[in-house]
Amino acid sequence: MSRDKDWRLRSQEDYLQGATLLRKRYKAWSADWEHDHCEFCWAKFMDPAFSPEHARFIAKHPEVLTKGYAVQGRRPDETDGPVMGRIYSADGAIEEKAPSPTRDDYWWICPQCVADFAERFQWRILEGPADCAEPKPLTPRTN
Repeated sequence: MSRDKDWRLRSQEDYLQGATLLRKRYKAWSADWEHDHCEFCWAKFMDPAFSPEHARFIAKHPEVLTKGYAVQGRRPDETDGPVMGRIYSADGAIEEKAPSPTRDDYWWICPQCVADFAERFQWRILEGPADCAEPKPLTPRTN
């Protein structure tokens, strides 16, 4: 299959071309925004620390991701409406949702899609904490 006909491509270059990605653990944004999806393949990201129910769900569904690559320094244009953000207390608990002063962690990309599209999108990839390292290197899929 041609790289341009990959089903995962939906004009992401409009907002992800040349982005910086940071490998990190996923954290829920708020009580009503508690998961995200990969911008390409729609793999689900969830935070096991969000609730006991989330931890059980993740344990039963190994395809759910708890780590991935968060786009840094970008988010949707605020003129299109409010962009909600995360507010955490000192102990890490979610306190409330509010407009985010930062532009980080709005879009998430799974490790496989990073491996498949890093060159095409000219991403700068930063590895986060050691507990986020991949157990084995990923290679681009060949279709």
